[in-house]
Amino acid sequence: MEKAKVYFSKEITPENVVNIFKKLGKDLQGKVAVKVHSGEKGNQNYLHPEFMKPIIEYVKGTVVECNTAYEGARNTTTKHIKLMEDHGWSKFFDVDIMDAEGNDKILEIPNGKIIKKNYVGKNIDKYDSMLVLSHFKGHPMGGYGGALKQLSIGVASSHGKSYIHCAGDENGTEEDMFRVDQNQFLEAMADSASSVVKYFGENIAYINVMCNMSVDCDCCHIAEDPCMKDIGILASLDPIAIDQACIDLVKNSNDSGKEHFLERVNSKNGTHTIDASVDLGFGTKEYELINID
Repeated sequence: MEKAKVYFSKEITPENVVNIFKKLGKDLQGKVAVKVHSGEKGNQNYLHPEFMKPIIEYVKGTVVECNTAYEGARNTTTKHIKLMEDHGWSKFFDVDIMDAEGNDKILEIPNGKIIKKNYVGKNIDKYDSMLVLSHFKGHPMGGYGGALKQLSIGVASSHGKSYIHCAGDENGTEEDMFRVDQNQFLEAMADSASSVVKYFGENIAYINVMCNMSVDCDCCHIAEDPCMKDIGILASLDPIAIDQACIDLVKNSNDSGKEHFLERVNSKNGTHTIDASVDLGFGTKEYELINID
């Protein structure tokens, strides 16, 4: 497989998100789903809708999210819609909680390492294309969160999130989600991500924003403050390459906070998700970093 192109800019502005997307030369067809992280109530690090506004308007997208599988402000549709209003998403955009009601859609994963199916919000069928807008940061279970996490846990329904976290146990409880074998969980994330990539085919693109880089996810209502200085924006048509490039930028940084960040990644074997995704064949770790500054 030839190297993937990953575009990079140090300038983190709303307008530059649009500029770097244009470098991809990708015209997302039809009705566009824009996958964001709504930000748990109380979280101080998530990317706000004002920052996302120019790119979402540029692709004429609908903001999409799915409910969580644990207690908080996003585990029911009613609460999640309220949070989207409180955080300002509904002020600027059409918002779709994709697993709001009815049965989930099942995406088959015949070659999955751990899971052979992925439960996603049924409203995914409304969309022809997807733009995955990811805030790159740490994560208490996955080690880090980027494009692959957005594709997997992010697009999964509430039940689907539990199913991935429990490595395919249909009857897994919330407590089980935090006791599963770590590598099986990471491989289940790779499996589920592969199904969403397959679903959209050529009509999907990825942007990772490396700012507010806490070791904790935007899903934490109480998160550590960022431990590193902002690094930049990346864009690619390959979800594996863009996440690998972000990890490498952290590793190659002179920022003293990187050791704390990498300790979180390494303690959870976070890059195993990348390796498992490579094995599934929907991208590559080999990339060319193209600086557009």
